[in-house]
Amino acid sequence: QVQLVESGGGLVQPGGSLRLSCAASGRIFSINTLNWFRQAPGKESESVASITSGGSANYADSVKGRFTIARDNAKNAVYLQMNSLKAEDTAVYYCSAEARERRWSSWWQYWGQGTQVTVSL
Repeated sequence: QVQLVESGGGLVQPGGSLRLSCAASGRIFSINTLNWFRQAPGKESESVASITSGGSANYADSVKGRFTIARDNAKNAVYLQMNSLKAEDTAVYYCSAEARERRWSSWWQYWGQGTQVTVSL
């Protein structure tokens, strides 16, 4: 079983910055793509950023130029640096990993429990 734990959320003023972290633990053979999603109250979940095992990153248009995703393969961790935060960035942020537990296991999508980010005066 693979567990994901996010940290780093909190309350920040508009224009401020936060850095989210997500660490994977448990039985892990390899991790492919890592993702950050978010869900605001009353809205559907949306993909914020993703990064492949080779380091190729993609971003939602709404966060391009403000957010940066990074990963540390040695630590099985993924990070999301969020700058120039706006009120509309307020949401619960989830990390997700495509991983397998053994060499011949199927790939599964695992999810963290989420961390709240609130951007407000």
